[in-house]
Amino acid sequence: MATLVSNVTTIEKVLYTGKTHTTGGRIGFSKSSDGRLDIELQTPGAAGKGTNPEQLFAAGWSACFIGALGIAAAKRNLRLPADTAVDTEVDLGATAGAYFLQARLHVSLPGIDSELGHELIEEAHATCPYSKATRGNINVTISLV
Repeated sequence: MATLVSNVTTIEKVLYTGKTHTTGGRIGFSKSSDGRLDIELQTPGAAGKGTNPEQLFAAGWSACFIGALGIAAAKRNLRLPADTAVDTEVDLGATAGAYFLQARLHVSLPGIDSELGHELIEEAHATCPYSKATRGNINVTISLV
């Protein structure tokens, strides 16, 4: 088995490891080792009830980004509004026969003024692990709505 090693920051302390077992690829099933996630997978746009990797990625990134917003707010002794939301769109596309992703995050921070909202978003994008993982790899647009 080949092991791919990249030249990136090494984690000093693992806080959590998500483990899944997936069969069938985009038309299959995925289940977490603890049984909390047990889903059917289908290709985007297919009939049926299954989800797809793009939706899962969007959901994970949105949740993580809200966490990063909360950390940025806490540094300013603020609490995020209870109805803070991130609507994330992840596109699967092709260029020259190769597949690529791109994403848009639409951040809603009700009651927070625009200048502060942009500061929180900028800091969250700098610290969110999903943002770090995608930085320089895919096109990302983040807007305050």
